[in-house]
Amino acid sequence: MDKTIRRVTDLTAQRQETYEYWRGRSTAERMNAIAEIVQTVYALKGIDLDHSCANKQLVRLEISDWKAA
Repeated sequence: MDKTIRRVTDLTAQRQETYEYWRGRSTAERMNAIAEIVQTVYALKGIDLDHSCANKQLVRLEISDWKAA
């Protein structure tokens, strides 16, 4: 990912460029970017994701006789 710093003079054009950039990325690339942002925020808060309660295992249970209300 290109992490070039640029000076912005037209905020509307910059927002449109950002929108077009992310629309041009695959779902996997967008999800990876979100994961990177989340990891960075947790690191800035001093939370170690490798040893925190945030890494809980999720289990999906299927109930055959469940009916929607």
